[in-house]
Amino acid sequence: MTREVFLRSLEADFADLRAAAVDLSAPVPSCPGWTIDDLVSHVAHVYLHKVETMRRGELPKPWPPEPTGEKSTALLDRAHAALVAEFAARPDEQACPTWYEPDQTVGFWVRRMAQETVIHRVDAELAAGFPISPIPAELAGDGIAEVLEVFLSYATRAWPEDFGDLLRANGNRAVLVSAGGARWLVRLDHGGVEIAPDTAGQAVAQVSGAPHDVLLWLWRRVGDSAVRVEGDASAVSRLRALLEAATQ
Repeated sequence: MTREVFLRSLEADFADLRAAAVDLSAPVPSCPGWTIDDLVSHVAHVYLHKVETMRRGELPKPWPPEPTGEKSTALLDRAHAALVAEFAARPDEQACPTWYEPDQTVGFWVRRMAQETVIHRVDAELAAGFPISPIPAELAGDGIAEVLEVFLSYATRAWPEDFGDLLRANGNRAVLVSAGGARWLVRLDHGGVEIAPDTAGQAVAQVSGAPHDVLLWLWRRVGDSAVRVEGDASAVSRLRALLEAATQ
């Protein structure tokens, strides 16, 4: 996807998230223990963290900053405006610290903030009782690749301690994830998770569906009924547990 598409997606999903932030006391079913107020504050601080990272040239610590006393929606509006301004002032290739060692550029954060916003837009819609707006296939397909490659696979190798016994129990099995004509073979190896080209006959299970549904399934925003699950149920459950550990 191009920068322009990511930024347009960020703007559209931010607007939908903001529109759903009506009753700030409403619980967010996809984020247990959170209200919409908590969700809005979280997104605002995520945006501001990226703003400060770009401005300082380092990941800000400690974080988050002391409360300002602003209403969460006002904080979100301010954070969004600052984020958009920083992106407009910096090219994708400009060096910028990230937590993902292979990509230390502003472009990483452009993509990440577009994907962050669409998932939390869905959270806000679920909390408000709004219909979930469709996620464009291109954005959803990119999001599937991101969560599998950048979050799941990378995290199991960079921070294996975060996964406890989950990695030791993998048993060298593979789950095929399929959406919109794209396929990802997720190898649940003992030492971590590897995303490999699909090779017929190697998967013990498959999760498939429209890109919108598969992305939300991977982020645990919908259940198994939203996608098609076939094959070894224990391998799918293991993938689901690894995803939960990788995306907390």
